[in-house]
Amino acid sequence: MKSFRMTRYTGQIARLVAKKKEQVLKKQRKLGKADEDDYGYVLPPEDFMTHFHFPEVDENGSFHGVRAWAKNFRALMEAHPVYVDADDALAGRWMFMMSRMRAGYQLALAPFPADYSFLHRDQERYDLTHGIGKDAHFAPDYRIGLALGWGGLTDKVRKSLKRLAKDEEAAELLQAELDVLAGIRNWIHRTALAAEGEVRRINLKLETEAPETLQEACQWIAWFNMASRTYNRDGAGGQLDEILRPYYERDIAAGRIDDEDAVYFIACLLLNDPHYYQIGGPDREGNDQTSRISYLILEAAHLLKISCNLTIRVHDRMEEGLFRRGVEILLEDRLGYPRFSGDNALIRGYMRNGYSAEQARERIALGCNWMSIPGREYTLNDVVKINLMKVFEVAFNEMAESGQCSLETLHSGFRKHLAKAALCIAKGLDFHLAHQYENEPELLLNLLCHGPIEKGRDASHGGVEFYNMACDGAGIAVVADSFAAIQTQVVERRRISWKECIDAVRSDFRNANGERIRLLLASSPRYGHGGTCADEWAVTLMRDFVESFPNRRHTPEGRLIIPGLFSWADSLRFGKTVGATPNGRHAGEPSSHGANPCPNFRRDGAVTAIVKAVASLQCGYGNTSPLQLELDDSFLNGEKTVDRLMALFRVHFQLGGTLINVNIVHAETLRAAQKNPEFYPDLIVRVTGFTAYFIMLSPEFREFVCQRILKEEQYA
Repeated sequence: MKSFRMTRYTGQIARLVAKKKEQVLKKQRKLGKADEDDYGYVLPPEDFMTHFHFPEVDENGSFHGVRAWAKNFRALMEAHPVYVDADDALAGRWMFMMSRMRAGYQLALAPFPADYSFLHRDQERYDLTHGIGKDAHFAPDYRIGLALGWGGLTDKVRKSLKRLAKDEEAAELLQAELDVLAGIRNWIHRTALAAEGEVRRINLKLETEAPETLQEACQWIAWFNMASRTYNRDGAGGQLDEILRPYYERDIAAGRIDDEDAVYFIACLLLNDPHYYQIGGPDREGNDQTSRISYLILEAAHLLKISCNLTIRVHDRMEEGLFRRGVEILLEDRLGYPRFSGDNALIRGYMRNGYSAEQARERIALGCNWMSIPGREYTLNDVVKINLMKVFEVAFNEMAESGQCSLETLHSGFRKHLAKAALCIAKGLDFHLAHQYENEPELLLNLLCHGPIEKGRDASHGGVEFYNMACDGAGIAVVADSFAAIQTQVVERRRISWKECIDAVRSDFRNANGERIRLLLASSPRYGHGGTCADEWAVTLMRDFVESFPNRRHTPEGRLIIPGLFSWADSLRFGKTVGATPNGRHAGEPSSHGANPCPNFRRDGAVTAIVKAVASLQCGYGNTSPLQLELDDSFLNGEKTVDRLMALFRVHFQLGGTLINVNIVHAETLRAAQKNPEFYPDLIVRVTGFTAYFIMLSPEFREFVCQRILKEEQYA
């Protein structure tokens, strides 16, 4: 694509971005830290919650079940303040996250409506993020809603309700869906009346009719996104270029718009909320999906320069220009996007579960680390995790108490406890799928899935076609380095005795000679260096993790479990529950990040070493073990930087890599922002699978990001 230059909408975009940044600062001042995605919500009027009350709450001030969620959502929609900006091609902003408005949410006191105390012992013992009661984390198929519109969806639900009226569960669910749709249409209507001109006309139309133009399609998607965010935080997007392409091509052919109009409309959609969208990649038959609008989506993000979540799918038959333009924008803007996913390993891996190549190509990047077939697959991605460090700690302490100390005993104990943790996860997944619809039904995503409306069954309760439950391992580098330190310093070199190692670790290296022992252990080979026992341990532990799940990676009731390695923002929380570890890590320090080596794994920080290391730790069944790259100026200086980075990405994918996240932050800027974040309100970093404004992160998470990016430099 030839270079794009905006001439007509620069003023509108500049004012919208300025207002966006002002809104971020207001949220930071009022709400404080937010160690998660940069959501597109704005603050409601100060007095709103003094007048609004949910109609359906229990004695604890919380709510559960189909009827309560539907009635409360409809009430919130019908009272929701309207938002219109004359500079915006789209109307509306969301202001509430209903799933977090239940009493006790912040203290995790909102009770699940079914008892799973039979799992508590192992959940607590191994510090499992079990996922029971968690929302969304699978993807809608926007094409359903775009084809039908809100009126068509209403008619579809009514027809199913008539057909399934004698099915009690279906009747309750479908009546709830009608309440949801009525609430959304009310919100759209009231917002349309507050708008003017074309925005008013479009939204009055979209209250009942399906979109026909690009601007209308962007507005419809924005309404669904805002409503779904309000309902339960859903943030998955879709294959945005293919979703929008028919509207763009019809508008261009009819002479209604040009590329500047298209970029403006898309920019307003990306500004509305940073959902996760994929562009490029293959269709079902393996043909490249890159089109003119793929580039325009990149240019829209490039113009905005705000937090964004775009992923380019890299495959053998892709148009090279899209890959190149994505890398150019990544280097020029240094905002952590776009990301890049590796097609070959993802398709091969998913096919190992028994799916066809065509089905595997439909499974696209739609979240922090995760993949999903839009509208057909329930996955519970990125909310089920095993803290591998905690499993190691349990095994280490058990070995120490037995007095039978050996590397073989420790590894055997680790595998034994990992299997117990995995079985607990598997039982929890079955429990979640049996009861989640009674807790928090997926009333928004049901509308854009194939099956729930037709069957009268929630997506979490048999409504969709595929149930592939995700589970991530976290902290693998800490465990690999710990095994390697023991092997090197205790078993092979005998510089430390087993008793000295155990006493030092259990005292957090604060006993006599504790610091000396810690330094010896920390000087051992590290995973990521290449060709060391730590690298071998990392691969062994990855395989242990994959093989730990029962029944060939199935739950007791037969649901498939697809493993990956990812820690998300749980790196801090996981670390707090684990004491000191034999790699020299102090008690309470964060876990390692995803499949990445621990910071300072090599003093030369060799980029090729980390690329190879993470490629070796792919679980191999279609979920990712992302590579988090922190690139400094020394790598980026010189000629052909774009070519070098493209080649590096391709090497990682050829070696089996699945997803690449990149931070490019000037070290001096990051050091200064760590000291005075309020002076850098525009600084955006890739935290993990998402990008965020640095100022919105908590102090401890800013510290974690700085340690990871700056490696051995002294930034304090």
